[in-house]
Amino acid sequence: MSASIFREYDIRGIYQKELNEDIVKKIGFYLAKSLLKRVPNAVYMAVGYDARLHSPTLKNWLSSGINKAGLKVLDMGLVPTPANYFTNFNEIDGYRCDGSIMITGSHNPPEYNGFKITLDKDPFFGDEIYALGDEILKSGLKIEDNETAIKINSKDRYIDYIVENFKHLRLENKKFVFDCGNGVAGVVLREILDRLNIKHKILFEEPDGNFPNHHPDPSDEHTLEDIKKELNSGEFDFGFAYDGDADRIALLSRKYNFKGDILAIFFSKHIENPTVIGEVKCSQVMYDIINSYGKAIMYKTGHSNLKVKIKETNASFAAEVSGHLFFNDRYFGYDDAIYATFRALELLDQGFDFDKEFESLPQVYSTPEINITVTEETKFKLIEDLKGALKNPPADFPKIKDIITVDGVRVIFDKGWGLVRASNTTPKLVTRFEADTKDNAKLYEDALINLFNTLKGR
Repeated sequence: MSASIFREYDIRGIYQKELNEDIVKKIGFYLAKSLLKRVPNAVYMAVGYDARLHSPTLKNWLSSGINKAGLKVLDMGLVPTPANYFTNFNEIDGYRCDGSIMITGSHNPPEYNGFKITLDKDPFFGDEIYALGDEILKSGLKIEDNETAIKINSKDRYIDYIVENFKHLRLENKKFVFDCGNGVAGVVLREILDRLNIKHKILFEEPDGNFPNHHPDPSDEHTLEDIKKELNSGEFDFGFAYDGDADRIALLSRKYNFKGDILAIFFSKHIENPTVIGEVKCSQVMYDIINSYGKAIMYKTGHSNLKVKIKETNASFAAEVSGHLFFNDRYFGYDDAIYATFRALELLDQGFDFDKEFESLPQVYSTPEINITVTEETKFKLIEDLKGALKNPPADFPKIKDIITVDGVRVIFDKGWGLVRASNTTPKLVTRFEADTKDNAKLYEDALINLFNTLKGR
């Protein structure tokens, strides 16, 4: 077994090669034991899975491990990740789970799969996952087959909840297009739209773990070509696209693709006295505007980090640029692309003009994420070296106003900022730059990258 499958936010690897029967059974067993340590009287662990072809097999292996540890399995079947999270906060068919495992490879290629874990309503991540990996690596436990599980209908309970909370929408004069990317958004979306009388066209609705039409990653502009064609036809007012497990979203008008930090501004304007958490990649525009009428907090990248910070601060909302949107206002504080869809439709129903609001924002130039390939062994050391070098930068280095080190290094300059942070899931450094002009963004990019290359070459 490779220890690399145990990552900062989840467990992820290639089916059979890394996620084989022995390992997955042990993951189920030791996760159940972890839940029992946290909740000694725990009884039920819920398991759901995405559209990947091997997800049902992984569910059976996990169930054997969970049963071996003395817990009972609640089987959700094929559901979006948000419906899995939802089960932790709501009684389903008379059962209340004490923790859940979502089997999903998210937006990874089809041969990958993995597990997103919630114990006692909190994400299980970081040092807990690494410690779990160490325990499993040392274990010689043999676990027999025992796929016993209690079927629960989380999907319909989740659909009913969304419909009940958005039954006030009156959008009969508008029409929308949705791209499910052959992921699990397709198992809930049509029924919700039909019951709310929302006119729609759904692309690639059928869940298919081969992802035959395009890769299910709405943060990649290439995967949005189909939905953009539909919007360009003039038939639709707005578009929505989802990743493989429906916890990330892209929102598009005919003119713009609104990133998560921009959406944070839009949604927060309709929340009283909002506290909003953003990751270090978010635009400074977001922080400045939200701080003018509420409170914006900069924090670490990662859906698990943001969920924990929401609970700690009782924030109203959190966002990642990539499209993880977390509503704690009127909801449960986890990332849910389906729920976010209907909050956006609610804004449209209230007359909110996304294009006009976007065009009224201060205009800045932002680069996409630029990744630098390094090694797992060096990535965090390189960040520490960069922090040290910035204390005494070269004479021709742009003037530094501030350095934020909550996650990597975010350097604040006179007219913009630059970020270099270590990815928690890949052997890469992630960079992003923003300034009042493209030239200044390039100036800051060159300065930081050149300084980094000097350190890397030592």
